[in-house]
Amino acid sequence: MKDTLSIQLFKTLQKGKKKLSEEALHRMADFVNSQRTDVDSFMNKSGMEDIYYTLFGWMLSYVLGVPLDTKKMTVYLARQDMEQMDLIHYAACMRCRMILSLMKGGTFRFLLKRISSVEVKPLSEFNSVPHNDLLSPYSQYIWLSLLEDTRHSINNKEAVFDSLSEYHVPGGGFANVPGSERATTNATVAALAVRGALANYSKNEDILYLQGIQEKTGGFSAAIGSPLPDLLSTATSLFMLKCYEIKPAFSPSHFIEAHWLDTGGFSATLLEENSDVEYTFYGLLALGTV
Repeated sequence: MKDTLSIQLFKTLQKGKKKLSEEALHRMADFVNSQRTDVDSFMNKSGMEDIYYTLFGWMLSYVLGVPLDTKKMTVYLARQDMEQMDLIHYAACMRCRMILSLMKGGTFRFLLKRISSVEVKPLSEFNSVPHNDLLSPYSQYIWLSLLEDTRHSINNKEAVFDSLSEYHVPGGGFANVPGSERATTNATVAALAVRGALANYSKNEDILYLQGIQEKTGGFSAAIGSPLPDLLSTATSLFMLKCYEIKPAFSPSHFIEAHWLDTGGFSATLLEENSDVEYTFYGLLALGTV
């Protein structure tokens, strides 16, 4: 069975965990635990329960060995109204169901092998998708990775490639707006993830473009000209380079460590002093790429 994007994510998170000392592991686990609610969901930046952040919290808990109550997790998921969710939160909720199965025993790879095809809501029925565009690279990335995890095959690969070409930027990279002359890191990583999953991560000009926009600090910015690099763009770019077996141009180790706070979590940028489970996930993911 070919590794899905989610399996590769989990492998990279596990590798990141192995980079941690016992003290660092406990510190990170304590931070993750501090973001948990009484019902074993997780909080967003505003301190409110959020299914999107719960996915990051549950993934980190699984990898770091933070104990969660599967009965509470089951009750939490049972009260989620998936019909009203946008694509991002719907995908998060579907993956939370998978993490719950993991918490009950097993490994992610064997879980995907064991489950049969799971019914998912058609993409056309979502009232809200990223950039209000079903075909944008980021929308397609979220959808494709969800289909992978629910054991649905992609039968229209050429149509997917054709649609992505509308978002390709001359000189390399992708944008989430068709015809744009300025690539963004988010869209480029998303498009490369889709193309890689469908074409076995064959080396191409756009993965080399991604390698080339890394800054000397080791970080990646959201777009050329952004005021400073951020951890999300850096972690996702490093992960995609790893998927394509392309080494980054500069070591990102110091950049990653600079975003690690005394709390045990990671900050989004060097200008921020707070953390959450999303950016702690990106920190651990980035550690797993080096």
